[in-house]
Amino acid sequence: MRIIAGTYRSRVLKAPAGLATRPTSDRLRETLFNVLAPRIEGAAFLDLYAGSGAVGLEALSRGAARVVFVERSPAALGALRGNLERLGLRGAVRVQAGGVSAFLRRATGARKAPGRCDVVFLDPPYDADAEYETTLGLLGGAAAGLLAEGAVVVAEHAQKQALAERYWALARTRLLEQGDAALSFYAVRA
Repeated sequence: MRIIAGTYRSRVLKAPAGLATRPTSDRLRETLFNVLAPRIEGAAFLDLYAGSGAVGLEALSRGAARVVFVERSPAALGALRGNLERLGLRGAVRVQAGGVSAFLRRATGARKAPGRCDVVFLDPPYDADAEYETTLGLLGGAAAGLLAEGAVVVAEHAQKQALAERYWALARTRLLEQGDAALSFYAVRA
């Protein structure tokens, strides 16, 4: 696994051993960032279920101003922190250890909230249907205040897994399928 483009291009990333963490493939990341390219420069990026941090690190490499990584797995957190250390990243990143729904609930009312995000990426385990429902429901409802005006929320999921067209204020605007994976793009709609 490597960073595809930008400042850290071709830098190798470590992922935790085993099948508990499924890194986003280089090909799917490339597709994702081809779509997001006009939004990345200077963006505030939120990487939920971050795993090794490959997606958020790709965003930083391509010019995102800051990234917040949220992950609860100790093995994935170790890989993520190791990748940040190897790349020498400190100031533009924040790592939140813990569950995503707890983070979103805390962040909406906290005085030290992570700030409004331009891009949110989420990639829960494919077999965790409830995580998609909960996270997208929070981002379209109680945690919608974390989204900057014009923000995009992208969910990576199995192609055979159908996500809803709408989660409260979030409406799907695009669906890209690649191999067994898919990317659903959502935006706030009235």
